[in-house]
Amino acid sequence: FKEQTFEKKSTLPCKSNCPQISLKIPIAQNAPIVADSINKKVFSVLKEIIYFGEKPFESTDYNNLTTSFIDSYEEMHKKFPDDTFGWEAKIEGNVEHQSDSILNIKINHYTFTGGAHGYQGYRSLLFNPKTGKTITNNQLFKSEKDFKAFAEKEFRNKYKIPVTGSINATGLMFENERFNLPMNIFYTKDGLLLYYNSYEVASYADGPKELILPYEKVNNYLVFK
Repeated sequence: FKEQTFEKKSTLPCKSNCPQISLKIPIAQNAPIVADSINKKVFSVLKEIIYFGEKPFESTDYNNLTTSFIDSYEEMHKKFPDDTFGWEAKIEGNVEHQSDSILNIKINHYTFTGGAHGYQGYRSLLFNPKTGKTITNNQLFKSEKDFKAFAEKEFRNKYKIPVTGSINATGLMFENERFNLPMNIFYTKDGLLLYYNSYEVASYADGPKELILPYEKVNNYLVFK
C-alpha cells in the first residue's frame, strides 16, 4: 500500500472555517486485479460519505471527488449566501490488520455540512488479500448465531445490562429491542472490535459503543484469523 493525500479548498471568500476537504487513503499497489478490487471498494465507500451531488457520480478519480464536495458547498452558498458556516470533510484510512487470510482497512471519517455538529465515525472494510474481494460480516464466523449469542453476553456484562429482558433496558436503541452485531467489525492488535457508530444503537449524546473481544475468546468462532 502507498498512502496518498488529496486536498481541496473553496475559492470563495471566507473569514474563518473555510470549506475544505482532506483525504489520506492507502492505495493498493502491485497485483493489478487484487489491487483494483480493493481500490474500487475503498473509493465507493468514500463516495458514499462525501458525495452530495444530485446526479450519479461517474468518475473514479479522487481529485474529482474532492472537487465535487467543494462544488456542492459553492452551489449551496449561491442559494443561501447569508449562511456563514463552512463545510468540512476529513478522512483518513489505514491498514488496521493484515494476515494471509484477511485484510482490514479502517476509514476514520468526519464531515460537517451545517447543523449543530458534524458527524464522525469509523468504517471497517474487510478483504480477502489473495483475491481482493470483499468479506462480509456474516462470512467472518463459523456460526454467526453462536457468535452473536456470545457477544451479547459480553456486551450486557460491559454495559451493565440485565442478563435477561430487553437489550434496551438501560436506554440503548437496538432495533426491535434485540441485540445485533454492529455494521463495523475490526481486527485489532488487542482483539476483535465490535464498533457501533453514533446513532447506530444510541443517541448522538451517548456516543458510539464498542466491545473488544480478545482473540483467545473468539478464535473458535472465526473463519479468518
